[in-house]
Amino acid sequence: MVQQTLMTIMGEEKPPSDIRRVRVLLPLPFSGPFDYAVPAALPTPQPGDLVRVPLGRREETGVVWDEASKLPPEFSQPASRSVADARLRPIVANLGGVPVPADLRRFVDWVAAYTLSAPGLVLAMALRARSDAPRAVTQGWVMAEAPPQDVRMTPARTRVLDALRATAPQSGPDLARTADVGMSVLRGLEAAGVISPVTMPAETDFPAPNPEHQPPILSGDQVDAAHALRSAVTEHRFSVTLLEGVTGSGKTEIYLEAVAACLAAGKQALILLPEIALSAQWTARFERRFGVAPAIWHSDLTPRMRRTTWRAVSDGEVKVLVGARSALFLPFPDLGLIIVDEEHETAFKQEDGVTYHARDMAVVRARLAHAPIILVSATPSLETLNNVETGRYGRIVLSARHGGAVMPEVQAIDMRVDPPERGLFLSPRLVDALHATFAQSEQAMLFLNRRGYAPLTLCRGCGHRMECPNCAAWLVEHRARKILTCHHCGHMEKVPETCPACQAEASLTAIGPGVERITEEARATFPEARILVMTSDTLTSPGATAQAVAQISNREVDLIIGTQIVAKGWHFPHLTLAGIVDADLGLGGGDLRAAERSVQLLHQVAGRTGRAQAPGRVLLQSYIPEHPVMQALVSGNFAEFMEREADQRRPGFWPPYGRLAALIVSADTADAADEMANALGRCAPSFEGVQVLGPAPAPLSLLRGRHRRRLLLRGRRNIALQPIVRQWLGFVKITGSVRVDVDIDPISFL
Repeated sequence: MVQQTLMTIMGEEKPPSDIRRVRVLLPLPFSGPFDYAVPAALPTPQPGDLVRVPLGRREETGVVWDEASKLPPEFSQPASRSVADARLRPIVANLGGVPVPADLRRFVDWVAAYTLSAPGLVLAMALRARSDAPRAVTQGWVMAEAPPQDVRMTPARTRVLDALRATAPQSGPDLARTADVGMSVLRGLEAAGVISPVTMPAETDFPAPNPEHQPPILSGDQVDAAHALRSAVTEHRFSVTLLEGVTGSGKTEIYLEAVAACLAAGKQALILLPEIALSAQWTARFERRFGVAPAIWHSDLTPRMRRTTWRAVSDGEVKVLVGARSALFLPFPDLGLIIVDEEHETAFKQEDGVTYHARDMAVVRARLAHAPIILVSATPSLETLNNVETGRYGRIVLSARHGGAVMPEVQAIDMRVDPPERGLFLSPRLVDALHATFAQSEQAMLFLNRRGYAPLTLCRGCGHRMECPNCAAWLVEHRARKILTCHHCGHMEKVPETCPACQAEASLTAIGPGVERITEEARATFPEARILVMTSDTLTSPGATAQAVAQISNREVDLIIGTQIVAKGWHFPHLTLAGIVDADLGLGGGDLRAAERSVQLLHQVAGRTGRAQAPGRVLLQSYIPEHPVMQALVSGNFAEFMEREADQRRPGFWPPYGRLAALIVSADTADAADEMANALGRCAPSFEGVQVLGPAPAPLSLLRGRHRRRLLLRGRRNIALQPIVRQWLGFVKITGSVRVDVDIDPISFL
């Protein structure tokens, strides 16, 4: 096999030669493009063209890559040796079709360099749904210019001609349906020369939204905010704006005015949502504003719809697309605006494969496209607030709810003083509030961010705990399905009748509540209430979510019980009470952002209430109501809480005042994981402004059958960690089952 040389992102100067070279990036885990020769009979492919090339004994599809990228110096890699002309293998074919846009190619380079991922793996995300199949052509019929006069006309044929006189051209199925005839009648008329076939214009699956369809009625600060965002769009240059507003302040309606300005300018808009379940109600709001639904992009689309949408985006046919984080890698030819809704959400972090934060990479994509980006949140992340304070981002604040609605009253229930009855989990005070809410024909919500019936099952006799065989995690009971399951690897088993350790019968008991257990208690306490459970186990598709939203909006539900999915931007005007069953749940585990996340999540839950005329009320069940998180929620002073968080992180150079990079070592055996982790620890970088913590077992030291160890590199903000990590990994040889994953800017520390 002719040797291939792996080229780097930075590229090299071409040696003087008659051989035409091109660099081709393959969607495979290589660290850069390969050099190939262009055959004499083939025109030189241009950057972005898709080509077929040999790789070993097979052929692969790749993209002609740029000679040199424009990455920051700290992201560059050492150049590799060039290959002699005689050893280059030729391109097999230029596949044609729509090329990969220049800004998307630069984005692939940037994401790969920043996250220390193989560029080919990043390219694979951009090409995953690509389709180069030709568009289907629809045949139709029109009246012939000079039809013969001696054709026998039947009633069926007459109906066809009448239909064409009313509307022409028409496709075969439409014409047959309108005239109430079979296709044989149409073919007979065509054979007789009475009607003629024509090629119909392609029907679009994505009609263009109308920016003038139904503009909202804005008031007060909303008018100024919408004007500022429209101005940012019409300037056609890169900028970042934080749109911060309390829940119910009309943030969606305001940023849709920026979308309207983008549409009026003839450009494309991309809107990222953290949970695709949000798209059901969000899409309805979009359709009311613009007259049509936006294009949707998420993992639940059928392969055919993904290909159709990908092509329509690349052709510029899709004007507005709303999607999950992977939508960042779609080939927008004329991107004029990016919006990241709920920018603080950790769901924007991709944890598997190429690890990246979609919010941060969306800022990069906007910069490369010379487009504005709007970050939207009621509780912005500390990273975004720091960028505002340092002048990198602009800021627009909406401090009041729309339409005269007021913020909900938040109260903490001290569970040490007002505990529930033994074996129950709802305090008497919360139960009384729920009774009062139902008596007024209003809706209530119970929130517990824990799926299943109980998080732990143990033996009352010997204390044995039911654990996952593949992960360092307890099995969660799902009583309705009579199973124990692991929420990390998906392992499932039936609930045993006897203890696996001591063989005692009927000794296994559920410890702690999940939403199923709270639902069981609610049904017993409120037998007349109509209850709806909203979790990822019950809302398994966008259709199921839309149905649930419709039931709530139509007041067919009295009590909503759910996990974090109920906190995400819903607008339920008749919801007036929210009960947080375990407000302390997210505060443990030593997570750097635990307090910040808890405030953001619980504030979002609270924000679902009182969004119309009736005031809202929120009750937090807590065993530590004096905790700063609970105090911030009760007082509503989010800014003061975030200032306290900043003061705690700043001295130790924790994000956003410093940088982190995690190295996660995993192996089939604990010994192999320890050996590699210790080797990395021995050669860890050590100089001023940089510190390595670990190695140590990961909190989930066993995950999906692999033993895991972690090392954490911490540095001052002015130090780029990528070249340090790249050099560090060069000191060790990774072999066998061992894998070392790098997570730049980690969010999860499991």
